[in-house]
Amino acid sequence: MTIVRYNPILPGKAFQGLVDEFFGRDLNDWFKNSPNGFKPAVNVKETEQAFHLELAVPGYQKDDFEIALDEQRLTVKAAKKDEMNEENKGYRRREFYAATFERSFHLPENTDSENIKAVYENGILLVEIPKKEEVKPEKRTIAIG
Repeated sequence: MTIVRYNPILPGKAFQGLVDEFFGRDLNDWFKNSPNGFKPAVNVKETEQAFHLELAVPGYQKDDFEIALDEQRLTVKAAKKDEMNEENKGYRRREFYAATFERSFHLPENTDSENIKAVYENGILLVEIPKKEEVKPEKRTIAIG
């Protein structure tokens, strides 16, 4: 019988290396391309005038996005494809991939859906959803009869 010494650093890296070698890609890549797809991180901020959505989606172009509103549900979709060309044969490893995602947000009743604006810059999709002016009851004096 041979005694093998335990090295706490080696097993994780050794296993990951075996997986990479066997499958030809990282374990994380399996989850990126899963049926659920990629879901970008989002920040939601509320001010007195509007709601602001900030989606972290680097690497996309403005034309890759589709933003739709169905009743009170705002849906942001994007599709990006990595074209495989003959000149790419020299790569030993490629981690670029096709990525699609879809995120939906239920909007409150006090939103002004006619004036939603979106801007894509520096890898961040900014969506501004203005609020409707609240109808404040008119203050008046009632005469006693």
